[in-house]
Amino acid sequence: MTNPLPSPDVRVVAFARFPVAGMCKTRLIPAVGADGAAAVHTRLVETCVTAMRGSGLSIELWTTGAEAGAFRQWLGTDIAFVDQGHGDLGDRLARAAAPYPVIFIGSDAPDLDAERLIAAAAALRSAPAVIGPAEDGGYYLLGLNAPAPWLFNDMEWGTETVFTETMRRFSEHGIVPAVLEMLADVDRPEDLARWPELTQ
Repeated sequence: MTNPLPSPDVRVVAFARFPVAGMCKTRLIPAVGADGAAAVHTRLVETCVTAMRGSGLSIELWTTGAEAGAFRQWLGTDIAFVDQGHGDLGDRLARAAAPYPVIFIGSDAPDLDAERLIAAAAALRSAPAVIGPAEDGGYYLLGLNAPAPWLFNDMEWGTETVFTETMRRFSEHGIVPAVLEMLADVDRPEDLARWPELTQ
């Protein structure tokens, strides 16, 4: 028996920076140059937006690096664009969290497709939260049915401990999240070998 389709009221929120050479995917610059890194970033965000659109869910892109008009010209007018504002990733996640249910996704996991987003939203029908672990120790997806500000405070973002610490905090609060399959993301030059189309 297949799971019913999730409600379109589930919001999918992604964060994205405008693709300015030298300002995005800087860890890739030694391998592909500043323009090449910006091109990879462009393709990653476009792949992410395609997955969001295909999910049939309510979608928002929280942006930085340019005004909303520049993002509309790049990605279209069918998306709600919201300025990220200041602060670390935890501050920005906390601002974007309500209303619920919400699913946060990164734009760096090329294998995160519409079907996986639909599965994550369906998981929120029976679980209080859902999480997708990334190979580098972080997570590429986090879904919540209710406020959980303790997930965002004092987290060492960008480290290999983020997923483990997030699961520890869930356990501490008596929450058992649905756990999705592990995916890889694109952060370092060696990651590009998995997706050669990103540099073509």
